[in-house]
Amino acid sequence: MGRMTATPARRVLLAAPRGYCAGVDRAVIAVEKALEQYGAPIYVRHEIVHNKYVVQTLEKKGAIFVDVTAEVPEGSIVMFSAHGVAPTVHAEAAERKLATIDATCPLVTKVHKEAVRYAKEDYDILLIGHEGHEEVIGTSGEAPDHIQLVDGPEDVANVEVRDESKVVWLSQTTLSVDETMETVDALKSKFPNLLSPPSDDICYATQNRQIAVKKLAEDAELVIVVGSKNSSNSIRMVEVALDAGAPAAHLVDFASEIDEAWLEGVTTVGLTSGASVPDVLVDGVLEWLAERGYADVETVKTADESITFSLPKELRRDLRAEAAALSSAE
Repeated sequence: MGRMTATPARRVLLAAPRGYCAGVDRAVIAVEKALEQYGAPIYVRHEIVHNKYVVQTLEKKGAIFVDVTAEVPEGSIVMFSAHGVAPTVHAEAAERKLATIDATCPLVTKVHKEAVRYAKEDYDILLIGHEGHEEVIGTSGEAPDHIQLVDGPEDVANVEVRDESKVVWLSQTTLSVDETMETVDALKSKFPNLLSPPSDDICYATQNRQIAVKKLAEDAELVIVVGSKNSSNSIRMVEVALDAGAPAAHLVDFASEIDEAWLEGVTTVGLTSGASVPDVLVDGVLEWLAERGYADVETVKTADESITFSLPKELRRDLRAEAAALSSAE
């Protein structure tokens, strides 16, 4: 005789906002526009954004991603990624007679300008961020003699400054808001006169996506975050979901990476994506889940996003002509 109990309805809670932020959208469109306008190849220093699918798609269109400026042939066009670069990289490009397009996210540029300003005022700058991240390398390069990295609350004990009355904190834009404030609190305990930046450095999109994933964690037994393993904001969203009480949370690039075992005993799946993830990848996960009985999709909206950024100004110039002129200059 069959069981009399009804099977609970399976559903997906879909976070809104999710996916592309304004800075990523701007950077990806900038590569596409440059390819249309100037033709392939367009060289890009580091991944334009941290997403495997986006990088592979742009490579097929003619973008070439390089790790160092020296890999770009003289007289070519090079684009700097959304994460920003240090002034030394701009100097390297000039030495190699490269025409440049700066696709640095305006919110990262804001942090760079803060670093320059506080360095001029001779502050010790405590940069909260993860060692080795491209954004941290770029920001540190703006004022290398004044900046020291603080990689989480446990790193605060190692921090030493010249003058405790002239200390300011800045942060990588893609961190967990909660962990950053935990680090700031620890720094303030050690340096009571610690100055805060004029506005929060963590970007609006990072904060909005973390708020949304916390909401999903209230009801979902499983949270799936679509994003790449080298995407700081995507990794943080998995951590935020677990910290907010989700029994399980996983990061995947594609639906094919989902383990069906994760669905065992799960009636509600929370789904979101990092700030560098196109919707087509989320759609793929929704299709995969629907095939397994999770066809009921409910959008969980926690914020409206209407911010857009204009494309890099260099796209309004004839960069091929500039590159040729630079290359032929004495």
